[in-house]
Amino acid sequence: MSNIHATAIIEDGATIGENVTVGPFATISSQTTLGDNCIVDAHAVIAGKTTIGKNNHIFSHAVVGSIPQDLKYRGEEVELIIGDNNRIREFTLINPGTKGGGSITKIGNNNLLMGYVHLGHDVKLGDNCILANGVTLAGHVELGDNVVIGGLTPVHQFVHIGDFAMIAGASALSQDIPPYCLAEGNRATLRGLNLTGLRRHIQREEINALKVAYKELFESGQPLQDTAKKIFNKTSSKSVKNLVEFIMNSKRGIPYIRKNSNG
Repeated sequence: MSNIHATAIIEDGATIGENVTVGPFATISSQTTLGDNCIVDAHAVIAGKTTIGKNNHIFSHAVVGSIPQDLKYRGEEVELIIGDNNRIREFTLINPGTKGGGSITKIGNNNLLMGYVHLGHDVKLGDNCILANGVTLAGHVELGDNVVIGGLTPVHQFVHIGDFAMIAGASALSQDIPPYCLAEGNRATLRGLNLTGLRRHIQREEINALKVAYKELFESGQPLQDTAKKIFNKTSSKSVKNLVEFIMNSKRGIPYIRKNSNG
């Protein structure tokens, strides 16, 4: 049985699941699909064509699905898709996609978006990510799974961040961060592997292989793309293959401090 406050506005056409709670003065658009066991707190807004899975909690004053902040947007049909078990905290803003980016913004499962987070148009967010207060993802940014981004960090449009990467708070990121890596600074550069996160999820043998690969990639002074291809062809480690394949496919480049190959 759902619990809908008398002052909530749910437009005709909205699909509301079982055991949903909607707080005072919340607004839900006619094109919304809201899954079972979701909670929408007071004054939250769900707009546009937005599909939300099960067990999500949208906190007060969050705005989910409002039109893209893109001057090229001309009213075409665009969409926001959110998975299950996400927590979207106060004053978070999530925009749908744009025609030029495939028309869909997509969020996975089990993510925590803290207060004042912004996900721009055409963002792709994996599973189990944590975005701390004030993180802002520009359009077309893509995050893998288990990514952590510290507070007040802006991420430039089209940046990709790989699985298990961590970005320190108050950084400014304008290039791609490979999986398993830690980055920090303005502008952010690689500082090493995200060993704390890796030890929770990845076997020691894989971590040791990543350590060797990281040193060869970023500390040898050799050309990065050539080194990545060489490692890809010789390694048997799945994690190392993921790391070097990401580097080979990077379009914005990898931010790291180049070292002189002569020492």
